[in-house]
Amino acid sequence: MRIHTPLFLFVTGLLAAAAHAQPACTASRLTTNLAVSGSAASAPATVAAGTPLQLSARVDDTGGRASWRGCGLSSTATRVNFTAKASCTATVTYTNACGQASSASFAITVPGMRDLTSVQLSRLMGAGWNLGNTLEATGGETAWGNPPASQALFNAVRAAGFKTVRIPVSWKQYADASDTISPAWMARVTQVVNQARNAGLYVMINIHWDGGWMIPDYAHQAEVNARLTKFWTQIANNFKSHDDMLLFAGSNEVAMPNNFDPPTAENAAVQNGFNQTFIDAVRATGGNNLARHLVVQSYGTGVDNAINVSVLPNDPVASRLMMEVHFYDPYFFTLATTYWDGTPDKYWQWGRIVTDAAASPEHWADEAYVESQFRRLKTAYVDRGVPVIVGEYGAISRLSKDAAGLYRTYWDEFVARTAWANGAVPVYWDEGALGDHSMGLFNRRTTLQAYPKTIKAIVNAAR
Repeated sequence: MRIHTPLFLFVTGLLAAAAHAQPACTASRLTTNLAVSGSAASAPATVAAGTPLQLSARVDDTGGRASWRGCGLSSTATRVNFTAKASCTATVTYTNACGQASSASFAITVPGMRDLTSVQLSRLMGAGWNLGNTLEATGGETAWGNPPASQALFNAVRAAGFKTVRIPVSWKQYADASDTISPAWMARVTQVVNQARNAGLYVMINIHWDGGWMIPDYAHQAEVNARLTKFWTQIANNFKSHDDMLLFAGSNEVAMPNNFDPPTAENAAVQNGFNQTFIDAVRATGGNNLARHLVVQSYGTGVDNAINVSVLPNDPVASRLMMEVHFYDPYFFTLATTYWDGTPDKYWQWGRIVTDAAASPEHWADEAYVESQFRRLKTAYVDRGVPVIVGEYGAISRLSKDAAGLYRTYWDEFVARTAWANGAVPVYWDEGALGDHSMGLFNRRTTLQAYPKTIKAIVNAAR
């Protein structure tokens, strides 16, 4: 075959010349701008929650595309507007027509509100403790036998190794006929919250049983939602400047009165609606509440209900929700002073360390069951980015049978360890009493540890 060399060289030369003439493709140069409330500002910027921001990136070419990530942004524009809610970093990436990308970032700091998802925050909360039977006591803070909450008590709780305190609160008994909360009571709750925060504790406050007005049926739905909105609007406004170590929990053990059956579709729907009302009321108050970590509950705080009938509410801010359950299985070991057959303290041993079969008449809720329940919660919530708060758990003392508290401590430790291993925060229920059939861990008058071995086991379980 004959090759026409001159033609071949001519074409090759044209291609080489074209390649030489084409300029190299380089990333576009970005010019960025940050405006705070309409006025030019410098980045990084420190702003209050609720501040309107505008971020922009200007380029000198055309035909490319922009994309934003971070700070909850999702846009292809070169200029975006958003409201500061929590500390975050927004990054814009511009990819030009020949595929070269260039990026710029804007660091935004909202004091007190870290760039943490609820899952990340939950891993900092460690073992928790309840200030039970105090601010929720019917008739006043000391009506159920406990002394007033004090700085010394919270300091002792933190020194023992607990990192979180749950403070159950009653509001209705301190509100007038129009559901306006007494300023004196709001000031007292604020004082107690500040004492706990001064001790370095994460704090969770709620609307506790509060007289049992939160009935989840259609007949009470409108009335309850109206009161929930009014109470949480007042509570959230009062605490809107507190940092992200304060969490709000909307309710406590909402269920039909004196009914321990699984919820009907009506009960579940109404209770899920209460959770939504809580979220809407808090977020509407602005400030740090725009991104505060909020805790909703399953119906009756049951694990099975959390998995089977709970629906997470819609939240305008991503990754700032937690689900709360309580855990007291098996009931005749953890809470009941008398077995179902009338025998006092019959069920006082639990788990694989049982030495007397007669002292452990049930085994449906031994270690394997506990592990299974918390694995299910992990799959249903934690793996989806929603951590679990075990807002209450614990076993009563049975001093006449187990003076050393061996089985009580073993159950407490096993539940706390299993919960923590599955992404849940265990918060022990302490009602303040120290005698037989009680659940107290601290002497609240002296602030000394009444059961140091149990405390150490619980704290070490959630490290």
